[in-house]
Amino acid sequence: MNDIKIGGRSIGAGFPPFIIAELSGNHNQQLDLAMDMVEAAAKAGAHAIKLQTFTADSMTLDVDSEHFVIQEKDSLWHGQSLHALYQKAATPYEWHKPLFDKAKSLGMLAFSSPFDEQAVDFLDDLHVPCFKIASFELTDLPLIRKAASKKKPLIMSTGMASLTEIEQAVNVARLAGCKDIILLKCTSTYPAQPTQSNIVTIPHLRDAFGCQVGLSDHTAGVGVSVAAVALGATVIEKHFVLDRQAGGVDAAFSLEPDELRALVLETQRAHQALGQVTYGGTAAEEKSKQYRRSIYVCEDVQQGQILSTQNLRIVRPAFGLAPKNWDKVLGKVAKQPLVKGTPLDWSMFE
Repeated sequence: MNDIKIGGRSIGAGFPPFIIAELSGNHNQQLDLAMDMVEAAAKAGAHAIKLQTFTADSMTLDVDSEHFVIQEKDSLWHGQSLHALYQKAATPYEWHKPLFDKAKSLGMLAFSSPFDEQAVDFLDDLHVPCFKIASFELTDLPLIRKAASKKKPLIMSTGMASLTEIEQAVNVARLAGCKDIILLKCTSTYPAQPTQSNIVTIPHLRDAFGCQVGLSDHTAGVGVSVAAVALGATVIEKHFVLDRQAGGVDAAFSLEPDELRALVLETQRAHQALGQVTYGGTAAEEKSKQYRRSIYVCEDVQQGQILSTQNLRIVRPAFGLAPKNWDKVLGKVAKQPLVKGTPLDWSMFE
């Protein structure tokens, strides 16, 4: 599996997971709040921030018919019109450069999800290091073709896409000239439940398409993301908010700063723990081997006395004969006096 570089940062199995803080519309249309979010994400250790680049008119039609109003009663946005929701969630185009500049000044990468071809050109003019295709846009092959034509790495969330739809998106991207593709396993419900995550798909996705894979995680907490790293995820994307109680369109399934800090730390630990197939202990465990069990004299033994369960025991530490020799030792005759606490050795009996 080839490693990928995004803005000079290497992504692959040999590197800590790449953590993306998705600002989405949690800035509540306040630039100062968005700037504070970028700063908090950097302090938490995120490697990148991501925006979403669209307008309400580029996303949908300003129509009040039932097709354009969210009908699902269990949705966070039940009853809202699509146009009104996207107006509230949109990040103004004029904010992009100052937010990107802020992120870069804090040592983070910054990019966005374009939702139409004009947004691709806009972001390219801002020299983003990569593009992200949202899960609902994975079937928008013209959009993928446009983004891929910029010859930059392309991150694509798979969401509810079938294997065939993912294959079509990957093929279109590759034919358009994109060599570096990252696929993110994603459950497109908001919030998602761990039971809906099916992260065992991650290694299958990697093997099926021969590319880096990760997780776009809409569950609460960090557990699912940490588990995904153990399954080979090299990228983790999480929505971010300063304070869930203060609201935000995605606040209900977004991480707060302390949680984002925990995500960075725990995914790094999970990655460090992977290692390689190992038996026989590590170098760090070598000294611990002395605290295994071995055969010791547990009562004083006279020369010529029979070695038995009365004067021998298997105890810690491991400086005597190994326990596997127990049956060979019993019944032997001591060649010399043995003091209680003596580690038994082959030379001590006939």
